[in-house]
Amino acid sequence: MNGKYFYFAIVALLGVLTSLFSFLPFLLLTVIYLFLLHRFKMYNSYQLLFVICLFIIFFLTSEHSSADNKSKLSDSLSTFYLQYTENTKVDGDLFQVTALERNSKEKLLIRYKINSEEEKENLKNTNFYGRLCQVTGQLKDASFTKNPNAFNYRKYLATKQVYKIVELGEHPLKNCAAVKSSPLTMIKELRFKGIRYLEEHFPSEIAALSAALIFGDRSMFDPEVLMDYQKTGIVHLLAISGQHVSLLIGMVFYLGIRSGLTRQFMMNFLLVILPVYAILTGASPSVIRAVLMIFLVLFILRWKKQLKLSPIDAISLTLMIYVYFTPLIILDAGFQLSFSVSFAIILSTSSILPRYQQIITSMVAISVIAQLAALPILLYHFFEISFISIAANLLYIPLFSFVFLPGFYLLFFIQTIFGDTPSILINLFMKIITLANRIIEQLADLSFAQLITGRPNLLNFMAYILIILIIFLLWEAGWEQRRKQKVMLFTFVLFTFQNVWNWANPFGEVTMIDVGQGDSILIHYPFGQGTYLIDTGGSVQFEEEDWKKAAKPYEVGRDVVVPFLKGKGIKKLDKLILTHGDSDHTGGALAVLEEIKVKQIIMPSVAEPSNSELTIIKEAKKKGIQVVKAAEGSQWKNEKSLFFVVSPVKNYQGERNSGSIAIVANIGGLKWFFGGDLDQEGEERIIKKYPNLNIDVLKAGHHGSKTSSSEIFINAITPSVSWISVGEKNRYGHPDNEVLERLSKTTVFRTDLHGAITYTFYQESGTFSPFLHNIKQ
Repeated sequence: MNGKYFYFAIVALLGVLTSLFSFLPFLLLTVIYLFLLHRFKMYNSYQLLFVICLFIIFFLTSEHSSADNKSKLSDSLSTFYLQYTENTKVDGDLFQVTALERNSKEKLLIRYKINSEEEKENLKNTNFYGRLCQVTGQLKDASFTKNPNAFNYRKYLATKQVYKIVELGEHPLKNCAAVKSSPLTMIKELRFKGIRYLEEHFPSEIAALSAALIFGDRSMFDPEVLMDYQKTGIVHLLAISGQHVSLLIGMVFYLGIRSGLTRQFMMNFLLVILPVYAILTGASPSVIRAVLMIFLVLFILRWKKQLKLSPIDAISLTLMIYVYFTPLIILDAGFQLSFSVSFAIILSTSSILPRYQQIITSMVAISVIAQLAALPILLYHFFEISFISIAANLLYIPLFSFVFLPGFYLLFFIQTIFGDTPSILINLFMKIITLANRIIEQLADLSFAQLITGRPNLLNFMAYILIILIIFLLWEAGWEQRRKQKVMLFTFVLFTFQNVWNWANPFGEVTMIDVGQGDSILIHYPFGQGTYLIDTGGSVQFEEEDWKKAAKPYEVGRDVVVPFLKGKGIKKLDKLILTHGDSDHTGGALAVLEEIKVKQIIMPSVAEPSNSELTIIKEAKKKGIQVVKAAEGSQWKNEKSLFFVVSPVKNYQGERNSGSIAIVANIGGLKWFFGGDLDQEGEERIIKKYPNLNIDVLKAGHHGSKTSSSEIFINAITPSVSWISVGEKNRYGHPDNEVLERLSKTTVFRTDLHGAITYTFYQESGTFSPFLHNIKQ
């Protein structure tokens, strides 16, 4: 069977994909795969029957897992008996921990709002393991995504078998009793104590890196530094990978042998210690993959010496075992990246990598292989890649492998054994970390090195895989001149075809993005005829004590608008229109300017700009972006549409909402009115000057407040469709019932009920699509 487990792993994956995704396409793909096995690998009837049985087993396992992937608890339940099973997390005034509900045996995410700074410190340093607690709280569902391509928190929790959240109304340790800890819990408790020990005894920079490399915990990292690691494509170095596990296990094995222990004893010792190590380091997909692979190899060497397990067999069996017990793990980005990169490197060891004998060329080759293998997955989850990542990996892989990893283990053991670490070592590592972070920050700021393509659809995803396979096959065949030219051609196609696809897409769109209690509307024409963003949403920031502030507070521009744009493959805005200076319309602008190229910013012509507008103008000047003050009569046009500004008057003086930019435009065969937070006074000014202003689609003013969308205005413009951008369960009670009554003769779309609303058009006709009606959450 040597070398054939790879083909079994593929059919196992096909079984899970057929269950979790499109049944007929993946079933058809499986039939084609069976034919290929018969045609090119000479599989006979018995072998094909075995492969079919494998497919059925993994399909049924995934079906069972999907059917069981839901909560069994009643929403009315308010009293819970919890055994805390994971490390706690404290961020600002929010406490979170995963716990096991003893009666139902179901995992729950527990949340508690901290009342004081003293309570925060106590919770942060308290060991929650070994306790059974009776608590009361409200059971609720996790939030789900309401925009295309956004992070789905509910699905993320479901992959971890967490389906409900409990919002506690009292201290999580109020009514507790001690319980005997299981061996698993004791290992997790040891991990918690180790992380806390690092935090207490080392500077924050050393503690953060040490916790990541020793215990697989990144919670201590500064969010800005972590973002720089992600932008430069080296964030994987902060996860415990197969390389880290191999180096550590190899070091332990070598030290054991040199100490006089037998090989047999050391193999038995490692077989026992490997599962413990996996739990101690957080049991991430990369750790489980590496540990399980090494475990299988050692197990075969220990008990089946006559059977040789090749690396490709080991990783294939690892994949099958992992997916069999947790089928939903294939939805995890870390799992996908870990296995795709590992498979690519292992398959390259016999044909591609032996040609590169020098250390530098070998590292470059491995880095290129890894980047190619990870490319489709990175684009699917993050919509962009960094061209600087290969250079960054060449610089930082040796630093992490041969300086940070052994160095932090050394510091940890010195501190543990002697109770103190020499200051010369602390200062040395602090200088190295400071320099490394400074270089990463500079590399992350190289915006030209970022390629934004958007999320590939299924066809594009398959095209990426096909092109990458062709490049690998040509590379494997050798660098003959004609093959070099083909590789260069396919590489060029690989990095350009989706952007060409995005540009050549004949469909345009108008999307009201769900930004909560705010506004943000994308207008995107095909063939590069114009991309405009009206407002950016924004989070209202209240003054609060420092201890209450989260390390990375939620920010609509950064967390919603920018990912939405990048998910669409949009890297440039022709115009950013900010209707007025309120933070719920302009608060996300700085994040947009930071991540997306903007050619021109349009603001209302007002006598007194808000502080938010002045900040944006300052940033625009720094970036060389033209700022235009729009007033009644201003206009622009592209090949398809005219955009005409009907409000405010030039140098408007008065209430800010009344001075909102109001735009009338013909888009996709419909006449649209975009009015920001324009109030009834402003609406009346418009219909007096433009009495024949017939509108097809109205973006209702001020989130459906009764201060806008007057009956006179609605009767004058006679819209057939109304859009209301409004936050779910907002504290203002928007939209107002009176407004909804006035709009009752129109088709009303609301972001709080429908999520993002998209009008997709082809030439002069189109259709409306509410996001939440088109997906399964």
